Amino acid sequence: MNRTLHRIGAICAARPWLTLSAWVATLVLALGLAATVGGTPRDDYDVPGTSSQAGTDLLRERFPALSGTEARVVVHDPDGGQLDPALLDRVIGELRGVHQVGVAGPAQPSTDGDTAIIDVRYTVPVTDLDDDAMDQLRAATGPARDAGLQVEYAGQVPEGDKSTSHTGELIGVLVALVILIIAFGSVVAAGLPIIAALIGLGIGSSGILLLAALTDIGTTAPQAAAMVGLGVGIDYALLLVTRHVEGLRAGLTPRAAAARATATAGRSILVAGAVVLLSLFGLVFSGLAAYRTYGYATAIVVATVMLAAITLVPALCTIAGRRIVRRRRIEETAEPQRPPMTARWAARVGRRPAGWALLALAVLLLLGAPALTMRTWPQDAGSQPTENTVRRAYDLIAAEFGPGAYAPLVVAVDLTEVSQDSVPALRDQISAVPGVATVSKALLSPDATAAVLSVQLEYSPQDARSGELVDQLRADVLPAGAEITGVTAVFVDIADLLAERLWLVVGVVVGLSLILLTVMFRSVLVPIKAALVNLLSVAAAYGVLTAVFQWGWGSQLLGVDHPVPVSTWVPLLLFAVLFGLSMDYEVFLLSRVREEWLATGDPFQSVVRGLAATARTITAAALIMVVVFAGFMTNADIVTKMIGVGLATAVALDATIVRLVLVPATMMLFGRANWWLPGWLDRLLPNLERRRARSGAPVDKDETDRPMEPVSAG
Repeated sequence: MNRTLHRIGAICAARPWLTLSAWVATLVLALGLAATVGGTPRDDYDVPGTSSQAGTDLLRERFPALSGTEARVVVHDPDGGQLDPALLDRVIGELRGVHQVGVAGPAQPSTDGDTAIIDVRYTVPVTDLDDDAMDQLRAATGPARDAGLQVEYAGQVPEGDKSTSHTGELIGVLVALVILIIAFGSVVAAGLPIIAALIGLGIGSSGILLLAALTDIGTTAPQAAAMVGLGVGIDYALLLVTRHVEGLRAGLTPRAAAARATATAGRSILVAGAVVLLSLFGLVFSGLAAYRTYGYATAIVVATVMLAAITLVPALCTIAGRRIVRRRRIEETAEPQRPPMTARWAARVGRRPAGWALLALAVLLLLGAPALTMRTWPQDAGSQPTENTVRRAYDLIAAEFGPGAYAPLVVAVDLTEVSQDSVPALRDQISAVPGVATVSKALLSPDATAAVLSVQLEYSPQDARSGELVDQLRADVLPAGAEITGVTAVFVDIADLLAERLWLVVGVVVGLSLILLTVMFRSVLVPIKAALVNLLSVAAAYGVLTAVFQWGWGSQLLGVDHPVPVSTWVPLLLFAVLFGLSMDYEVFLLSRVREEWLATGDPFQSVVRGLAATARTITAAALIMVVVFAGFMTNADIVTKMIGVGLATAVALDATIVRLVLVPATMMLFGRANWWLPGWLDRLLPNLERRRARSGAPVDKDETDRPMEPVSAG
């Protein structure tokens, strides 16, 4: 692999302007294709194989007018006056004239008459709505606003009306530039990782839109892909630029330094990127289309920025020449009289590795402990910030009609399996269940082959008792041929499905990663330790999420005004992304440690030198990622906030407690055993390394590379 990567780096460095032109041309072509033939992201909310999906399918078949998405218009007089029925009728008339609306009204007044709910049913699913559906809804309710009334919107239509903000990416790019300037002391060097990452991100994002023309891609998937792609893109380019700078300091020409950096750092980039892709591949086993689209979208971007790192960055480094570092730093050839701070730190950890390892482990376990109480629930309107119209509608409905009125259950009855005469008795049985507030009269389908009952609970959708009631109704009350659907029931099924599939995804991702790392590092112990350490980082992130959002510790600083469950969407997605990102730093560090081990055979000094050579790069890369992810905490959407908190927390812990304490401590504890590999397994595994040393240990360096001394700036 090293020989191939060296050749790729040499070719790109020998023709830098041609390589750069090819990437720019590809970017222009990709952007043009995305703008002309690219699709529009759209969500797929189906949950195949669940009871709620069976009910939804029955509605689509027997109740065409009720089978589409829905919105609820909440009209409220802030002065407490009675609403004018004539005005409400006028609004209903306007709503019935909106494109794609099948049914609107009648108005449901509150007990005191100052609030009314108008149900609006569309004839198409939310994924097929007009792009300006919310604008049409606002225009139709204009008469109520003109009369001085408060008008808010609830349901899938306003909940899906999310504008894409690139504030997080912009913040990340600007802060990344500042951090890189400080790390390299050169504007030129700082700009190279940014340029490479942005070009790769632009092509990858265009690829997502092209894929959206062929299949459904979730509306938030491109934003999540950009968040991850920007972080890893800068990371990969930064690693290669750092190795290139080391080559320049060692006296190599820019072209030779670029080829050498590609041969050494490029291998780490490919393996780290492969682990990220394997982690995203695990989302395929989630059972939900929404997760698969997250995986597809993010994988496209990660693969693109990874390719940019090993081809475009060598070309940019060659173009930059020796301007990539300050002249004074190029001329620094003497070994520093005093070891760098990270080397001194590693030596300190090595003097008492067991104590440091136990301390780091205790901190991670303490942070992860709250996750034992984690309760997951898909985000709903009650979790959103108060400036959001769906949250204001939620509060009005809960105050005027009861907490369960926002998302009533829908019982779909197939009258080809259940006698129509038994429906009234079924309604009475449901009404008698404790926790059920009201049950509507049965509504028959046009062909009288199905019936629908609307069931309002006494509890909010987020309340754990709502899920328990759904399970109770399904198990004890509903006959065969009757299914519960509606938002709350769908949320129950999603929560159950993801809780079941989480362990399958974890097993697949960890198993495949262990195989890949065993092949790369030619070790049994190192991959196992890497997987366990990464799982600890993920667990710590889960614990912080639980404490912040579910326990409410500091959540108001994020604009969340009350404790909320952790969104069901978050744990599995976070695991897939975090496991891959954490493994990036693991691969960067262990690759350098292994190089030093092969060069010296000293298990202690190899860790000291490896940490000294990579600490600055890993710290700068992690700090950039933390800032990028922290920028998403400012997003109004609660799920995006949770993802930002989880990713920022895990990366911060990973670059400090894990990489600076736990990993070096455990490496020093196990010594030579870190690199033990049974002979039979060594013969069985494919060998990615070009040749072997006399001792039989694989050699990572290309034969044209000269031994490198550890650099204090690492």
